[in-house]
Amino acid sequence: MEITQRNAEGYVALAPQGRFDMVNAPVVKARIDALVRGGDTRIVVDLQGVSFMDSSGLGALVGGLKTARQAGGDVRIAHPGEQVRAVLRLTKLDRILAPFESVEDASRGW
Repeated sequence: MEITQRNAEGYVALAPQGRFDMVNAPVVKARIDALVRGGDTRIVVDLQGVSFMDSSGLGALVGGLKTARQAGGDVRIAHPGEQVRAVLRLTKLDRILAPFESVEDASRGW
């Protein structure tokens, strides 16, 4: 899985591409963990390029959220597609990982 990273003022945006499943979820989680260890605790995960996400992908996001919050930060998601939104709704995780329409929207009001 390719993950692009953009450092912005006050946060880091990660944009994974492709399937966010049990094969690729550990890669995203490790990337979030590394950012938090490095002092970047405000992270926006841009899901625009994600074509499919399963429970492993959700687990990686929730695990990353926990890591960031323990360090005083947060993880937010942006641009989720309809399949990702459906998974979030079905699992009721949209209450914890509220989807934002854009990275810019997600990065406001930390």
